Amino acid sequence: MEITTRLKTLRKERKESQERVARAIDITLRNYQRFESGEGYPSYPVFCALADHFQVNLDYLAGRTDVRDMLPPSLEKTEEI
Repeated sequence: MEITTRLKTLRKERKESQERVARAIDITLRNYQRFESGEGYPSYPVFCALADHFQVNLDYLAGRTDVRDMLPPSLEKTEEI
């Protein structure tokens, strides 16, 4: 599944250990390792915490889009007239 690849890539880009990510989102190291290995999948609250931690949107983390932005383009600031 795409989430395993995305988690590994995001973690390595930030030069973080698995343990550091697990601590940051308040789960056990083993649970985080399961997500990266594809042995298990995060609950919705943990999934949201992972997206927040890596500062990406949920669709990117799930592999539904390649756009990492937290806000969809329709919600970005627009010029005032």
